[in-house]
Amino acid sequence: MTSHPRDAPQFYLTAPSACPYLPGQQERKVFTHLVGRRARDLNEILTQGGFRRSQTIAYRPACETCRACVSVRVVVGDFRPSDSQRRVLRRNRDLVGQPQPNRPASEQYALFRRYLDARHGDGGMVDMTVLDYAMMVEDSHVETHLVVYRRRGPDTAINGRGIGAPLAVCLTDVLSDGLSMVYSFYDPAEADRSLGTHMILDHIERARSLGLPYLYLGYWVEGSRKMDYKAKFAPQERLLPQGWARVE
Repeated sequence: MTSHPRDAPQFYLTAPSACPYLPGQQERKVFTHLVGRRARDLNEILTQGGFRRSQTIAYRPACETCRACVSVRVVVGDFRPSDSQRRVLRRNRDLVGQPQPNRPASEQYALFRRYLDARHGDGGMVDMTVLDYAMMVEDSHVETHLVVYRRRGPDTAINGRGIGAPLAVCLTDVLSDGLSMVYSFYDPAEADRSLGTHMILDHIERARSLGLPYLYLGYWVEGSRKMDYKAKFAPQERLLPQGWARVE
């Protein structure tokens, strides 16, 4: 009789559903639970193996006829911003990102709702309530935190904090080899700032300051306009069948 440790992960496969990235495709996912004393170590191993985290679930695509979803991570030490990315940094010099515990707040949810309604009105998250948002942020057994971006104030240089309502928020996991941007959102009225790009650039610098070699961006999907932006952060590594491969 074969025995298994009580805390060994169990993996499950979802039923096919419509792919949110490629029209006409069906998606399936393999997933497991990130709970208990091994959750942090398991999240590390699975993230390095191409999984993503959502609350206490780690998942990755397991589609039968498609391999378009490719995990990507930025090589932090070799990254140099392009001219357009430098312009984004200059446009957002008046912002400061403050790390804080993964606790939800009403002002975060108000921003989250505006973002969903403007950018993802037909997506699967559009019906999320304030309770759903709170669970997304705080339901975690791994090392994670929020980075909240606000305008700089007169005392920012002293206390490191911004002022006013948040303009952007990112839920970020801390791994032994990098940071993982789990989910981010921003004020759709500030489109000229390119806040999505700014948060990635800022997280690259945060990983660099921590001595971490990678920033995990999730899945790049060739042929999906929603995911094209991830290819602009190079050099990066992509997880191929033979392992992580560098792309300049």
